[in-house]
Amino acid sequence: MSKPRLLPLIQRFVAAFALLALVAGCVTTPPETMLAVPAAPQKYAAIVIDGSTGKTLFEVNSTAPRYPASLTKMMTLYLLFEALDQGRVSKTTLIPVSDNAARQPPTKLRFRRGEAIDVETAIRAITVKSANDVAVAVAEYLGGSEDAFAAMMTAKARQIGMRSTVFRNASGLPDGVQQTTARDMAVLGMALRARFPQHFHYFSESDFMFRGRLVRGHNDMLGRVRGVNGIKTGYIRASGFNIVTSYDADGRRLILVVMGADSARQRNDHVEALIQRNLSTASNTTTRLLYAEEQ
Repeated sequence: MSKPRLLPLIQRFVAAFALLALVAGCVTTPPETMLAVPAAPQKYAAIVIDGSTGKTLFEVNSTAPRYPASLTKMMTLYLLFEALDQGRVSKTTLIPVSDNAARQPPTKLRFRRGEAIDVETAIRAITVKSANDVAVAVAEYLGGSEDAFAAMMTAKARQIGMRSTVFRNASGLPDGVQQTTARDMAVLGMALRARFPQHFHYFSESDFMFRGRLVRGHNDMLGRVRGVNGIKTGYIRASGFNIVTSYDADGRRLILVVMGADSARQRNDHVEALIQRNLSTASNTTTRLLYAEEQ
């Protein structure tokens, strides 16, 4: 073979080798994105699950113990929805508010001795207002006592696959033994959506009327991001700002949990970032977390 014919072959070989090296580099070094985390590592936990396949799309500290705060009320509502479906109560059933229930600290609706609340209003009071007095009244009505109801909550948690959750009250008010995980809260969120589709709309309501006045809710993700249709926020000092969020739009279904944020606004910003990331980011992209104390 003459040198003039050999040169183009060598050039093509060099070009092909360079292309292979470039492809190999892309495979071994996936692109990296930065994600700001609005919490310290010891409080932060998060998980994103594809609601259609059950695949975990993102998780950090998802099985680490955390305080649920008012996310607890998701299980209180699970048992109330179950009682509705079984015919043990109806939406017009009146639930008495005991002195113990009325004494619960805010957030609450502030009942007086001898008053009662119908089941449908109780559902809205819990989903929208996160009313502690109503949660305790429901627990006492269905369980006989809040302690007995909390045992029912824990038993139901095990039944639906929440492996690491212990409930001690129906409201989520501070209790050192009442703990959960981000993954367990995602399991509960998915179970509520799958088991009670006829009741899930309550989680998308942002206000309701009570005694002639408009009661507004805490979940600012509703109406903020197209496709978000619930479900529950929570806060106590020990937990930070928590949220479980359901997303359903354009054929995509997600359940997101964020726990331990430093503020409600930062928590909501983070949830929105996670939604966008999991709708648009390539599967081979790695994520570097930048915690609050590093920012």
